[in-house]
Formats: sequence, structure tokens, C-alpha cells
Amino acid sequence: MQSFNIHAHAALTLSRLLPLIDPILTNGAPRRTFESRLQVYFPTIFRLLYELYGDRYDFYYHLEQLLIDLAHAFDERPVELHALDEQRIAQPNWFQSHDMMGAVGYVDRFAGTLAGIQAKIPYFKELGLTYLHLMPLFNSPPGKSDGGYAVSSFREVDPRLGTMPELKALMRELRANGMSLVLDFVFNHTSDEHEWAKKAQAGDEHYQAFYWMFDDRTLPDQYEPHLREIFPEQAPGCFTYRADLQKWIWTTFYPFQWDLNYRNPDVFRAMLGEILFLANQGVEVLRLDAVPFIWKQLGTNCENLPQTHVIIQALNALVRIAAPALLFKSEAIVHPRDVRSYVSGHEAQLSYNPILMVSLWEALATRDTAFMRHTLTRYFPLADDCTWINYIRSHDDIGWGFADEDAAEMGINGTDHRFFLNLFYIGRFPNSFAVGYPFNFNPRTLDMRVSGTLASLAGIEQATKQGDPHKLSLAIGRVLLVYGVLLSIGGIPLIYLGDEIGTINDYSYRGDPALAADNRWLHRPYADDIGYAQRADSTTVAGRIFLPLSQMIRARKMLPVLANGHTHFVETGNTHVLGYRRHDDLLVLANFSEREQMVMTTILATLGFETTALVDTITDQALKITNDLTLEPYQVLWLVVRRST
Repeated sequence: MQSFNIHAHAALTLSRLLPLIDPILTNGAPRRTFESRLQVYFPTIFRLLYELYGDRYDFYYHLEQLLIDLAHAFDERPVELHALDEQRIAQPNWFQSHDMMGAVGYVDRFAGTLAGIQAKIPYFKELGLTYLHLMPLFNSPPGKSDGGYAVSSFREVDPRLGTMPELKALMRELRANGMSLVLDFVFNHTSDEHEWAKKAQAGDEHYQAFYWMFDDRTLPDQYEPHLREIFPEQAPGCFTYRADLQKWIWTTFYPFQWDLNYRNPDVFRAMLGEILFLANQGVEVLRLDAVPFIWKQLGTNCENLPQTHVIIQALNALVRIAAPALLFKSEAIVHPRDVRSYVSGHEAQLSYNPILMVSLWEALATRDTAFMRHTLTRYFPLADDCTWINYIRSHDDIGWGFADEDAAEMGINGTDHRFFLNLFYIGRFPNSFAVGYPFNFNPRTLDMRVSGTLASLAGIEQATKQGDPHKLSLAIGRVLLVYGVLLSIGGIPLIYLGDEIGTINDYSYRGDPALAADNRWLHRPYADDIGYAQRADSTTVAGRIFLPLSQMIRARKMLPVLANGHTHFVETGNTHVLGYRRHDDLLVLANFSEREQMVMTTILATLGFETTALVDTITDQALKITNDLTLEPYQVLWLVVRRST
């Protein structure tokens, strides 16, 4: 009965609000489009916002303002983006294609400026990209930027990188070349130098209410025992005292990053305005940064609360009206169950896949795929209207976010296993191949994370320093193995730019006082011009990675079976070998050991893959199997049955 009443109330409310758009949308056809979308999504929007703000006296005022803001954004949207909207509506699963290929990197470190990125478009096409994620490029205070995640304006590009017109032109050029631009939207906080924060500092109570501010420590002391410290070394605690305000500010991450107060509908409306502004510049995907933290509730850890999902669902529904080509990508490095909770067509259509990332590193360290298969069988499947962004590492540190209860089911002590993985990847475990560094050791919990590039963590840096060609071959094999999985497992594969040529840790950050305390900068390297120049030379490390990787990318783009969809993890009879089927037509086998491994032909036959007609689709070569199937160290095979006609 309550649901029916809310639905009826929503319909009545919409009929009363529609006259508000009369002065804004005067052209017949666009208005009909806007109204038709509004009729579809308003009941959902009303229900969600009523859940958040329905007990406020000014609830209907905020609804009115939201509708006006929405109509203005729709009216201001460029013609070519309206056309893109219709194209995406007609092909809603466009992002699930086997043609999708992603890369991510910092503008300044990869190409200097936005103009430099535009000049790299021929290289992006050579790599086969359709999805380009440029790390935070908005204005942020030098020395207090947190790698660009302390945003002082969502509407201005960092002048060292370029201008907003240049960004808009870049997005147009990328679209013309079949690439979608992805940008970060810092969802939880702003810089203390953002216009809203500056007005708050000047005493404006309207903008002070945009943030969590406290006159004394009474409430912070009640919240803090339940909260997680994100940067215990650089920024312990979650609250910062500001003498200029004589107030305590909620600062989950750094003291200069002020958490936004989403209990205030003015914040919701303001952030929607920033989203729609960016959508109208041509952004096609917004990565919602730090989504688990945006709602605060006393007595909880203030992560993954139900209201967080309500906020994202409401924003998503509003975007479906004004800019439906825009997709959300969630970034939630939390329990695997909670990671998956943000991913749906009604919330974030895309999500980083830290579950796969952690599983790959865990299996490389242990040479055992049992825990990986157990974890992925449970958490990898998603609804049909969304997909994973699969990656092996990002700009951030690597934390071991597997579930302790899953580890226990496999007879593994989660705390001990994390300790082992940390030691292994910082090179302090016997015979480790990794050159990584500990990030934010917490003496209270004994927890930490790991920094390092793919090449360094996979063994290339160590092997190169030791001048050991065998170790180097194995290290390159590890890199190609994880790419072979990322490209075939289902979802959009993502390369951190530089990894495709084997870039090792960049230690130059130690000479910059603004960066020296944060060793994540060692895996945010500047572009290796020598490595890129050598990418076609199969005698170099760059070429030994780039050439076979390019071959795998071309193979992926010729295999519709690798589009998003069914992935079934199978028992291979060999714990060192991961196996999974794609749509029942393709079998992937991946050897996570530095030794040859066998898979019995009887198991292959049970899976429906006759060994007399197997073809590796990466190389397009038929396999000659006399007894059992042998996989070379770190070899990955994409197998199909191809019978002679």
C-alpha cells in the first residue's frame, strides 16, 4: 500500500511540476523527448529522494529546483551529444562488446598536456583502445592535490595540463576515432580550496552545511572508534581541527579534503550539477571515487550504508533523463560482497574489479589457483546490464581485499595470508620475484598495502638488475599471463599506460618534496620514451611484451564469444592451472606456475573440447596433442574446437 501511495503521489507531483519547464524547453521535439524520459524515471527519482529527504520541510522546493536544473542541462546539451544519447539508448549494451579495450594514465606523466594526449591518438588506435581513462585533471592545489583527488573546481582543467575547451575538443576527437573518454568524479569530498569550502571558511553558513563541521570533539569522538584510517602514516584520524573556523572537519582521507554532507539536499543538487556539466562537455563515463564513504551514520563504520546506494541510484535515474549516454563506474575497494553491491544498470553500470585483481596477484604468489577459482566462482557473475573493468593494478596501492570467510572455507587464515602476500610483494619472502614497497603500515592492525608497477611486481625489475635471462623470461611470462586472463575473462580489460611495455618502478618521485612521502608515485611513472620506441623490437623487454599483447588484443577483437556474458570456472584437475569457459564455446587455460603443467585430455573431453581439433585462438594455431595437454610456464591458451570442413 505504501509503495502504491508513493507512486500515486509521484504522478501527482510530476503533473504539478511540469509547467516549470515551459520557459526552458520551448522546442517541440526536444521537449517531447525530455517529457517522455521524465515520465519513465520520475517515479523512481521521487521514491529515492523521498527516502533521503522526504522528512524535510523543503523537500518539494528541492524537487522543483532539480527539475529546473535537469531541464537546463538537457537544453544546453550539444546536438552531437543528443545524437550520442539516442545511439546509446538504441544499443544499451555497447560497452559489453568484445571490441572494448581500455587504458588509464595521468595526462602529465604520459603526454605532458591535453594537446599531447590528442597527439597520442594514433598510438591509442595502434593499441586498439576504445576506452581512455585520464586520471584527475581538474584544478587542484599544488602540494595539496592527492594526485588530483583534492578538486578545487570540477569545471576547470588544471592550467598546467590545458583548458576546458581543449578537453572538450579532445573528447570530440576521441569519439571520432571510436574512443570514449573516462574521467574521475571525486564524489566524497572537495579540496579545502574549492569555492564551496572557501565560502564556508568565510563564515557562510549555507556552505558550511555542505560539509561535516563540529564545534567540539563530542560527536567526532563518538564517530571515530568505528571508522577506518585510510592513511595512518600520512593522515591519521578522520577529523581535522581548523583554527580559522574553530571547528573540527570530517576528513576521511587528508586534512585538505573535506567530506561532503549528503544529508543536505543542496549538496546532492550541487553535485548533480557538476555531473551534468561534465556530461555536456562530452564525458562518457564518470568514475565515482570513494563511493562507500559518502553517507555517515553514528554507530557504524560509515561505509557501504544503504543511503549510499540510494544516492547513486537517484543520480543515475536523473542522468538517464538529461544525458543518457553517460555511464557511472564505481570504485569501491571493500569486501567483495560490497564491491558487487554497487554494480547494476540502476546504479553503476561499470565497476573496477578488485576481486579479480587481488586473485591474480594471490595466484601468482602461491602458484595455486584454488582460492582464485573459489573466489571468482562466487563473486565474478554480474547482472546482464553491467560489466567489470578488469585490471591488474591502478594508480593506487594494492590491498588484499579478499573475504576472510572465503579464505576460511579454503582452509586459509586470512590475516596470515595477507601477511604472507605483503611480505612476498615487498620482496621480503624467500625467493620472491617482486620489487614492491610497503604503503601505509598500520601499527595498530599490522595491516599495510603494496606499491609497485606491474613489471616490478612481476619480476622484471629484479631479473634485469640481476642480469638473469631465465628469470626475465619468466617475469615477462607473468605479465602476458595476466593480460591473457584480463582480455578473455569477461568485461573491459584495462591497461595502466606503461605496463604494456614493461615500465618498472619510477623512483624519481623521491626527489620531489611534494611527493616523497607517498610511495604510490613510484608506480605512476613518466612515459618511457625509449621503451615506446622499442615496442616493435622483439629483442627488447618492451617488444617482448607489446608485440604478443597486441596479438592478444587483435585476437580478442575477432572473437565475439569474448563479449560480456557467461563465464563458467571449471575444474582443470591441476591446481596450478586456472580454467574457465566463455559461452561454452571457448576454454581458457592459464598456467600460474613457472614449470610446465599438464591438463588431462579426459578432463578436456568432459568439458566438450576434443583434443583432435583444438585451436589456440591467440596464435590461430592448431594444437598437436599426443597425450595430455602441456602448458609451458605461465602460458595462457584460448581454445576452441575447429573441425575441418
